[in-house]
Amino acid sequence: MIELIIYGIILGSIIALGSIGLTLIWGITELFNCAHGDQITVGAYSALIFIALFTRLGIMQEPIGPFSFGWGILIAFIPAILVSMGLAILIDQLVYRPIRQARGHFITAFIASIGVAWALRGLIYIIWGADFHFYTTGLRPMIFLPMGIKFRTDEIFIVVVAWIAVAAVYIFMSKAKMGKALRALADNPGLARISGINTERMLVWAWGIAGLLIAVAGVLYGIETQLRPEMGWIFLLPLFAAVILGGKGSITGALAGGLVLGIAQQVSTAWLLPSYKPAVAFLIMILVLIFRPKGIFGTRQV
Repeated sequence: MIELIIYGIILGSIIALGSIGLTLIWGITELFNCAHGDQITVGAYSALIFIALFTRLGIMQEPIGPFSFGWGILIAFIPAILVSMGLAILIDQLVYRPIRQARGHFITAFIASIGVAWALRGLIYIIWGADFHFYTTGLRPMIFLPMGIKFRTDEIFIVVVAWIAVAAVYIFMSKAKMGKALRALADNPGLARISGINTERMLVWAWGIAGLLIAVAGVLYGIETQLRPEMGWIFLLPLFAAVILGGKGSITGALAGGLVLGIAQQVSTAWLLPSYKPAVAFLIMILVLIFRPKGIFGTRQV
């Protein structure tokens, strides 16, 4: 059970990282972005391009310390983040912004996001095919603890990077002038505009931050498991559940929700098959909607 909780914290850290970008956009634009999961997939595959290039050139492949990966993965974070940020902003400008300007209903944008998700997934199938891909091959170093507890050394890296990213976003939203403007826009868009905040500029920033978190979550998820075209779509339900559990627009809520979902899904495998983990996330989401519709924190704050 302790080992399952550890695995739950690892999975929950990735869920939290992905759900923060989702709740940020939801809190500011009222859009529940169904393309969020497939954007995570694009971020993961973007890093794969550069890792494959380094592998072909025979450079940056030596493992770093106790980890199974080399400097190639760390450097690949940079272009993956840039691609993901650019894609997030581009999708907003080309798809969602015209709907906002036309005063389209949020349902219209929601349906449009489903179309974007299908388009991104189709593009991944065309470029990379349906095969599974891995950042690294071979055995991964393990850490063995008392009572038979074991986990991979790579998972220490995953948790540390995820929590650093979460803390950085929280500090930015709490202390930075730009972050406070985003919070004001989420709390009251009309008052924010009257106060002189450039809402369209803030939306670009919001999508850029979401794109950054998307890329980091995608690469970490790829390190933990493997890359496949539908990985983000499957991951979307736990992300939605974590956002609903934590409360709309709440970063701390998304963190708490992600950890609860991750632990609940992993612990459930003690009695259920692993294939039922998405059903556990779905059940938790339904229970929260019934008994506490506003989530754990119950606020609109980011």
